[in-house]
Amino acid sequence: MKKSFANHSLSLLLGAGLLLPVAVLAHGTQEHKKSASNAQPVFEQTDWGIAGTPTKIDRTVKVVMSDSMRFEPSSLQFKEGETVKFVVKNEGKLMHEFVLGTKDKNLEHADLMKKFPNMEHEEPYMAHVAPGKTTEMVWTFNRSGEFEFACLIAGHFDAGMRGPLRVAKSSGAEK
Repeated sequence: MKKSFANHSLSLLLGAGLLLPVAVLAHGTQEHKKSASNAQPVFEQTDWGIAGTPTKIDRTVKVVMSDSMRFEPSSLQFKEGETVKFVVKNEGKLMHEFVLGTKDKNLEHADLMKKFPNMEHEEPYMAHVAPGKTTEMVWTFNRSGEFEFACLIAGHFDAGMRGPLRVAKSSGAEK
């Protein structure tokens, strides 16, 4: 069983054997792999939106990840208020992930993944997909702005595995 760094403290060895507990926080506090259960996602507001309700999907977007360290499509655009079901397929032989976030949060998390490559999370804006597998993720873009999607596995982000995500301001019309 893998330990989740978010749920456990690390001990940092300082100087002459002094141990100090350090909590590792990265872009969230849960695990990378999605649980096998059908647990309801945690509805926590982020700068880029909130977990969506699977019964209220406005559209489905297919995203393909490959070992060329690219996504297809290479950019995404949505409207404020839109709930999207992402169908994320890993066509590669390496583990990949699809993470929504701000450029700063993704960069911060990518740097942390270099230090702790086995770190696990389970936030609703992350899809960790094994080679040859497909998973789904539902997200509501209830905030407009410029964001990004990325693979934060060590080395993948630096190799360019990321793309722009734009959420256009709502016209104010109710759906």
